[in-house]
Amino acid sequence: ERDFALYFLSHIPITALIDLQPLLPAGIAPRALTDLLQQYATSFRDPMMLQPPEWFKAFIYCEAFLQLPFFPVAAYAFLKGGCRWIRTPAIIYSTHVATTLFAILAHILFHDFSKSEHVGPQSLRERLVLLSIYLPYLLIPLLLLFTMLCNPHYKHVEKRKRK
Repeated sequence: ERDFALYFLSHIPITALIDLQPLLPAGIAPRALTDLLQQYATSFRDPMMLQPPEWFKAFIYCEAFLQLPFFPVAAYAFLKGGCRWIRTPAIIYSTHVATTLFAILAHILFHDFSKSEHVGPQSLRERLVLLSIYLPYLLIPLLLLFTMLCNPHYKHVEKRKRK
């Protein structure tokens, strides 16, 4: 459970400082953060973060308005431990994120980036390197989903009082 807490805690600054930049008007983010994003996008050949397609931008909005508010709640639940109430929100979060990641990973693997304004992956190796950046954001939510569905602690159903 502590590992899930660390995942959610680490996700807060990454989302707030890096992932949400494509939604901001130019010049709003501090120069150091825009430079960091530019360096990342260039190093890993990720044009989606510099000029996101509309579908990718929709995922960033979901990250801003659905996921980011959930991160501290989930971090709290997993740090505290024993919080069965996190099961349903965690299932919703993990299925949502896994679904978005399938689309992103397919785009990385199959899209023709040769027409992108910013340099994208061209070789299979470059695609796999970029894939490796996104893959943990699929695997950890899938592990969370598996935990919520299979761990006996979270599968416990409370008995309701009969009238």
